[in-house]
Amino acid sequence: MSVKKFCAGIGVIAALASGVVLGAASPAIADPGDCPSMYVVAIPGTWETSSGAAPKPGMLTDVTDRLGGDIRTDYVSYPATAFPWEGEVYGQSRAVAVTNAGSMLKAMADRCGATKLAIIGYSQGADAAGDLAAAIGTGAGIVPADRIAAVGLISDPKRSDTDALVGPAVVGTGVGGPRVGGFGHVSPVVRTFCAVGDLYCSTPKDDYVARLAGFLAVSSSPEPDVADQYSQEAQSLLADLTAAGGLPVLQGQLTDQANDQRRREIEAFYRSGIHQEYQSYEVQDGRSATSWLAGYLTAAV
Repeated sequence: MSVKKFCAGIGVIAALASGVVLGAASPAIADPGDCPSMYVVAIPGTWETSSGAAPKPGMLTDVTDRLGGDIRTDYVSYPATAFPWEGEVYGQSRAVAVTNAGSMLKAMADRCGATKLAIIGYSQGADAAGDLAAAIGTGAGIVPADRIAAVGLISDPKRSDTDALVGPAVVGTGVGGPRVGGFGHVSPVVRTFCAVGDLYCSTPKDDYVARLAGFLAVSSSPEPDVADQYSQEAQSLLADLTAAGGLPVLQGQLTDQANDQRRREIEAFYRSGIHQEYQSYEVQDGRSATSWLAGYLTAAV
C-alpha cells in the first residue's frame, strides 16, 4: 500500500471516530410531533379554582377560548384561598400556584425545545404569574428568560406604575406593593391590565394603611426563598412612609373619620363589580382586556 493511500485511510477512520463523515454533523433530536407552537400556563384568581378543580375556570376563559391555531393552554390548580379559615392563607396559596405553574412550564420546556412559553393570570393568579415571570426574568426561574414570549397580568396586586399598562392610566400601584427588581429580562413581553377603580391593582401611593394591609396579606407565610424579597419590599414601603412624615401620617389615616371614609370606599368598590368586568372593560381600539390579551398571545406565536 502506498503512503498516500495509507494516509487517506487513516483520515477516513478518524472522521468515522469523531462522528463526522464528509462534513455532516450528528443529527439533532427533533421535538415530538405533538409539541405546540406556544404553550400558555393560565393561573385563575381567588376562589376560581381549587387543588382539584376542572380546567378552564373563571375570568381567563374569555382569553383562552379565543386562542386558535397551534396554541395549547393548561390551567393551574392551586388552593386559590385568601383567609386562614379556608385552609391556606393568601401567601401559602399563591406560593403553591407559583410552584405548580413553574413545574408545568419546565415540563413543556424540557420536552419541546422549540415551543414558545407564555404565562397569564388574574387577581391572585396574576400575583403568582407575575412572581413567576419576575423570577424567570431575573435569573432565578426554572426556564430561560428567552423562552417566555408573552406574560399577561389582569388585576395584578403587585402592579408597578412602571409596568407596561394596556388601557387608561390608573393611580398608584397594586395593593401589595410593586415587586422589587421588576421583571428583568422578561420585561419587554409583560403586559398588565388594571381597570380604573380596581383597588386590587390601583391603590393610591399615599394610602399607607391600605398599602400596609395589602403587603401583610401578600407576604403572609412566605417561603424561605422569597423572604429576602419581602424584606426589601417592606423596607421600600417603610421608606415611603418615612419620607411622607412617618408614624404621625399613619396615625392620621387611622382616625375614626378616616376609617369610615375607607370603609365607604371599599364598599363602593365591591358594589361596582369592576374587578369582575375585564371581559367588557375597554382598553384599546374598542377591545376588552381579555380580548386584547388573546390577540397579544396569538401575535406572539
